[in-house]
Amino acid sequence: MNLDFLRKLSRIWEDNGLLGDTVNIDFTTIPYWGDNDNFENNWSGKRGKALASMLAILAQDSQSGILCYGDTTVRHSNENEAVLEFLDFNTPTGLKYLVFDCKLTTYQNLNQLNKRNIQFITIRRRSAGLLERINNVTEWKTVKIKRANGKNRNVKVYEETATLKDYEGQIRQIYITGNGKIKPAIILTNDFESPAAQIVQKYARRWLVEKEISEHIEFFHLNRNSSGMVIKVDFELTMTIFAHNLYRLLAMNLPGFEHCEAESIYNKFINNSGEIEVTSSEIAVKLKKKRNLPYILEFIEQRHFSYTWLGNKKINIKSATTT
Repeated sequence: MNLDFLRKLSRIWEDNGLLGDTVNIDFTTIPYWGDNDNFENNWSGKRGKALASMLAILAQDSQSGILCYGDTTVRHSNENEAVLEFLDFNTPTGLKYLVFDCKLTTYQNLNQLNKRNIQFITIRRRSAGLLERINNVTEWKTVKIKRANGKNRNVKVYEETATLKDYEGQIRQIYITGNGKIKPAIILTNDFESPAAQIVQKYARRWLVEKEISEHIEFFHLNRNSSGMVIKVDFELTMTIFAHNLYRLLAMNLPGFEHCEAESIYNKFINNSGEIEVTSSEIAVKLKKKRNLPYILEFIEQRHFSYTWLGNKKINIKSATTT
């Protein structure tokens, strides 16, 4: 039922042009604080240790920030297949890239993605041999990567082709240094056409899904699940995804606030009090004066709200005379 709901939502997002060609995928750990022993231990970055928990996977469009998929039924036995299950769940027609961490799947499944004509961008684990290879590189190329604040950052890259176990054919390998990390990063991709700067830029945007996961933990209290039953927690995750996307849609329609997180949108626009007056023809909502209230009123004036289950009464939202 949850997957069917998310599948129908995904079609709505796609029909309205909210899903681009790149999807970021990542795992998150949802701890369970009871005494139930049915859960596996998963690493929690928030707590800095392994906890009895449910492992969930989230998929996010890299441009709009819309979350198009989530599942809490991931187990250790099938976590490597989670990326393929996402494709089986619903493949957007415009999907071109999958971007994820190296721990998400295996080289064998990378080969399956390549056979399905899905381009991927991931990070390879650093071995002693690879680090020695990087130390011997002398022909570094400097590229500019655009950051979220609009400024550019220079990083050095070097690329070559490589072969992997259980992967058919050649794969593109890009070494990155000067990215703020102590050790260089190694990007793997089956995209041989795009410039290295574009590949690095796409992977850098994967950190946005980590930011959204942190927001879900803090604002939506995702790590305080109310049940030890996976099916109930899966429903909570589905509703959290739905709420997140509603906040994203609202933010997109508020000039200057497009990149605000859900908590900021809530504090600036949603969290308010007022008076409600119900008449035979309309429902008047008088919101108390607030600094950002004119923005939300301007947004509302462009739309007409009426619902059949309210007797088709018009909802008239306006400013009150008090704070």
